[in-house]
Amino acid sequence: MNIAFSPCPNDTFAFHAWVHGLIPGAPALNVTYADIDITNHWAADRTGPEVLKISYAALPWVLRDYALIPCGGALGRGCGPLVLTLSDSADPASLAGKRVAVPSERSTAYLLFRLWAAQKVPGGIGEIVVMPFHEIMPAVRRGEIDAGLVIHEARFTYPQYGLSLMADMGSWWEEDTGLPIPLGAIIARRDLDVSAIAEWTRASVRYAWEHPRESREYVMSHAQEMAPEVADQHIALYVNEFTADLGEDGYAAIEALLGRAAQEGLVPAIDPALLRG
Repeated sequence: MNIAFSPCPNDTFAFHAWVHGLIPGAPALNVTYADIDITNHWAADRTGPEVLKISYAALPWVLRDYALIPCGGALGRGCGPLVLTLSDSADPASLAGKRVAVPSERSTAYLLFRLWAAQKVPGGIGEIVVMPFHEIMPAVRRGEIDAGLVIHEARFTYPQYGLSLMADMGSWWEEDTGLPIPLGAIIARRDLDVSAIAEWTRASVRYAWEHPRESREYVMSHAQEMAPEVADQHIALYVNEFTADLGEDGYAAIEALLGRAAQEGLVPAIDPALLRG
């Protein structure tokens, strides 16, 4: 079976057992490691592997062809994208007319940012620049852009770049809704055995929790020179109870985010029946 997910520690940790043939009955996986901006486009074009990790923000465009797997993805609290600047200004209005880098135009991070900016930035952002997430902080530090929307381990490492936190999209979302943040989703083509894929994914997540040291070499080999302690923080934050099962809070968060975005005309409206089936 072909699958694509990111080289980030949460994905490699969660899928280590399945990738290494440790889940009884699960088919062998042929893995492609790709940035989420790439997998979002693969899903939209139906040109990529039959199982992919994508952004929840991209889900409305692909839900008729792909089913949402209710485990293996990334939702959580205290793990939202951050808006970083080189100055220490905490006034969102200062972004009016400015250049902001984002990791993908169909990322949850960008969707949250657009909803936040609609409330907080009178006059609107000047220009959005899409770039791989690991290039954003260096670009802000060099002054090539005015602010950056960052994800993943940047939450822990941005002070090393001399950057300041303007806003935490996760804190804003949680205060506004009381719900966790839907970040990354695992999807599978609807002509596959979706229930079996969910069981194999869940078994892989559980194996990772039960044998946390077994995945260390695999995780670090794909961690893009990340320090081990940062990788551990990354896993602890993004691999949580929602990774094992979305549950009602998980589905409510997805419906709230995509429902608000549809009302703002940012994404197509979704069919709730397709979301859960």
